[in-house]
Amino acid sequence: MQSHATPQRLLLLLLLLLASSLALAGTLSREDLARRFPAPLTVGARAADLPAWPLFKQNGTTTELVGYVFESADLAPIPGFAGVPINLLVAIDPQGVFLDVAVLSQHEPVFLDGLGEAPLLAFVRQYKGASLSQSIEVGGPGGANRVRLDGVAKATASVRILNQSLLSAALRVARAKLGFAAGRDPSRIGRIRANVFEPMDLRALQAAGLVAHLRVLNREVEALFAGSAGAGLDAQALAQPDAVFIDLYLAWASVPSAGRNLLDAPSWRRLSNRLEPGDHALLAASSGRHGILSEDFVRGSVPGAIALRQDRLPLELRDLDLELALAPGARLPVTELVALRVIAQAGLDPAQPLEFALPITRSKGIVYPEKITRELRLRYQLPARFYVEPEAAAPAWHASWRNRLAHLTVLGVALALLGASLALSRRVARKATRLLWLRRAWLLFTVVFIGYVAQAQLSIVNITGVLQALRDGRSLGFLLFDPMTLALSVVVLLSLLAWGRGAFCGWLCPYGALQELAALAGKLLRLPQLRLKRRLDLRLKRAKYGVLAAIVLSSLFLPALCDRLVEIEPFKTAITLGFVRAWPFVAWAAGLLALSMVSYKFFCRYLCPFGAALALLGKVRLLDTILRRAECGTPCQTCRHRCAYGAIEASGKVQYDECFQCLDCVAIYESDALCAPRILEKKRARSIPIVPVG
Repeated sequence: MQSHATPQRLLLLLLLLLASSLALAGTLSREDLARRFPAPLTVGARAADLPAWPLFKQNGTTTELVGYVFESADLAPIPGFAGVPINLLVAIDPQGVFLDVAVLSQHEPVFLDGLGEAPLLAFVRQYKGASLSQSIEVGGPGGANRVRLDGVAKATASVRILNQSLLSAALRVARAKLGFAAGRDPSRIGRIRANVFEPMDLRALQAAGLVAHLRVLNREVEALFAGSAGAGLDAQALAQPDAVFIDLYLAWASVPSAGRNLLDAPSWRRLSNRLEPGDHALLAASSGRHGILSEDFVRGSVPGAIALRQDRLPLELRDLDLELALAPGARLPVTELVALRVIAQAGLDPAQPLEFALPITRSKGIVYPEKITRELRLRYQLPARFYVEPEAAAPAWHASWRNRLAHLTVLGVALALLGASLALSRRVARKATRLLWLRRAWLLFTVVFIGYVAQAQLSIVNITGVLQALRDGRSLGFLLFDPMTLALSVVVLLSLLAWGRGAFCGWLCPYGALQELAALAGKLLRLPQLRLKRRLDLRLKRAKYGVLAAIVLSSLFLPALCDRLVEIEPFKTAITLGFVRAWPFVAWAAGLLALSMVSYKFFCRYLCPFGAALALLGKVRLLDTILRRAECGTPCQTCRHRCAYGAIEASGKVQYDECFQCLDCVAIYESDALCAPRILEKKRARSIPIVPVG
């Protein structure tokens, strides 16, 4: 009983530790940033609404905004496979172009002493010069308005997580500080149909919704200020209440059916030539006493008399400073005609309605005048036939699943076959030769495909990553970036209900399969086999629970130590990196394989923390899948002596915490030549009764 109490107390302790919570935040101060961005650049005060610092440069007598710098962990802390986000220092310019990306900290197992940080640093250098207005994808197709980033072999899932974290953080800054569309990815918005043109006159344009009209009289403006301090302050409005305050026509001029019908041909060409790809132009034509451009307005700047919002968020309108003339068929009674541009980076979405506002301000008082402002509003919705619907924004992890579809298919078929084999273990094991060759073929498949091809070696790092993410209150969405590992993890968790740890440890662990193949080689070489005494064997088997406890505790409280302790697992060295690593790690992984040649699967049985975790989780097992006879243990000890894992007690009971579901004992159970009770039954059936002669 004592041997089972310790793991149970350990499991309770681990559950209690999950309540612990520590938060990761940015690490750099303004002084740190000043050292990284020296003169002629200066670092401004951190923004009040989000953790980002402006970068300035003195240009003659003016101070020019160079961009913003921030840490990704402050804005989009998406955990990696160790449960800790990669923290990046990011600088973007006012147009959303990446000036620099640097790695501040990372805990990705594949980049810690494995591949090293060099491939990661080379990967992030690809962002320099890319723009947030483009679609930036790891291993994407590239092409127009797309940036293809070369991934990192053996670390594709990690760099996909990095890409999502970086873009999410950068877009938050761009939306808050640079006028980008808040709440929308500029690469996921509707697009104007540049090849659609329908000839229309003004009446048809208004009927189609391409031209919006707002006509306001003086008395209607006065009514806006009724009951406020601004009432009665406009003498002209009081004297001429029925006079026109403003008569405004608004159109989406970069839509060919609007712009080409409203402007004459030279004006349309001038307008089109001034627009960059993705830019939009809005045309405002007005008459009346209130205009769009004030008397002191500077051409080419932002007019204060009109504002644009989409989804209740402001978008900058800037005068294009063009000489424009209306087409003869437009017949608009206007005295003012102005084209206003919205840049592509603003993310103006043709599929969403526009909200125009015309602020009207009145002043009361002389020394310290009180300003009272009201707004005239106009809604504009572009008809659907003039734009392409925006693409549905697919989650970033979808690409990982699409790219691994073939591997997932092979894995799915293989797991189905394995499940059927274990469920029908008596039939499979009935012929010992068939079981022998089936198992050897499966071990090779596990090493080659699951291990080296699919890179789906489950590890204690998968558990510590989940624990650290839960500790910090982060999403477990990072698991979706590695579909092979996630799919295998789900199957292994389900298999615990029927077979305990055995389905994974005996059949699906690539390094475990390597150890078993090493043991087979040891027997072929006739190496002496070390068989520990029962008492020592039981004591050593408890060691893996101590290793598990040390790793889990350090993952929650001392992550740096955890990064070192998990190296007791040789999985990353032998499988993930294929033994291409520093010699101490290679020596450890290869040494354990050499030890397995004389001591059967030594690491799996005595040291493996992941196996210990599965043994604890395997307490939920519902079935006893290995059949026993009444004679097992009393008196027959054949299975116990032949079990290489020492998983059968003297009583004949199977210890599923240590059982690897190799089916050797099932083969004995089904054998007329090996199972002692069956041999006795055969002998009794063949015996001839002696009948006394009367």
